[in-house]
Amino acid sequence: MRGNSSRRGAVRKGSSKKGMQVGSGGHRRKGLQGKGPTPKAEEREYHPAAKRARRAEKSAGGQRPVRGSKARSGKDSTEMVLGRNAVLEALRTQVPATHLYVASTIESDDRVKEALRLASEQGVPLLEAGRPELDRLSNGEVHQGLVLQVPPYTYGDLDTLLDATADVTPLFVALDGITDPRNLGAIIRSAAAFGAHGIIITERRSAGVTAAAWRTSAGAAARLPVARVTNLNRALQELRSQGIFVIGLDADGDVELPGLPLAPDPLVVVVGSEGKGISRLTREHCDQIVSIPMTAGNESLNAGTAAAVTLYEIARERAQYEG
Repeated sequence: MRGNSSRRGAVRKGSSKKGMQVGSGGHRRKGLQGKGPTPKAEEREYHPAAKRARRAEKSAGGQRPVRGSKARSGKDSTEMVLGRNAVLEALRTQVPATHLYVASTIESDDRVKEALRLASEQGVPLLEAGRPELDRLSNGEVHQGLVLQVPPYTYGDLDTLLDATADVTPLFVALDGITDPRNLGAIIRSAAAFGAHGIIITERRSAGVTAAAWRTSAGAAARLPVARVTNLNRALQELRSQGIFVIGLDADGDVELPGLPLAPDPLVVVVGSEGKGISRLTREHCDQIVSIPMTAGNESLNAGTAAAVTLYEIARERAQYEG
């Protein structure tokens, strides 16, 4: 009868899973938790947006775009230069490019017209693209309807530099810890202006020849070879074994400019970062440490300026020696 607790089945067994149990706290909370935010349409394998993104990536050569009008890139990766000003500046300085993507609904202005004209004159293929594809190529950054694709730079090696200077007195510039591509571009520009024959950078912890470096070099990167080495100190040892002297730039130098006894000889100038300078181990591989005298109150010059001053002095002394 109703309410008879002795009736079979009226009392729950101790092993029943219903009701509160010791240690069950949190089970229900976990059950209420979701599986996280819904993935973007481009990240769902069978979504039409994902298929369009894959097709666009295939048309772009399968390379992963890199963000920003600052034109940053990873090692040996294709770059995307974004925005009307950045694209126009890159084309003006003849940064090598493989494609110029233009939005199909772009509102033309003077920058767009000049960019299209320069791309046509330089033989850069023009590709019309929809906004979704440009958004994907720019990795979500603002592109203003213009995206310029820049291929990876082709680096040389020490043998390339040495072979090219077999009949001249070599002058190289080695960079120790220069991570800003604009500094690299400025040094390339100065090196080309004052008769250097090549730049040496490291594969790791060093700026590469990106679009930003190309622009800062004002086209000199097209004329001056850049060699990339695995280890800078081993490269300096190799150069010394070939009869090339190594000088390093540092505020506490043994020799002050002007006046550099080694200027007429085969030479490699090592430039360190503005903050740390050349490393201790690299310093040990230098035949001389050279400093640039400055007026009181000025501690240091940036790497690009220091390289330019030193290379000018070497060029001046070499001209006097040869004259």
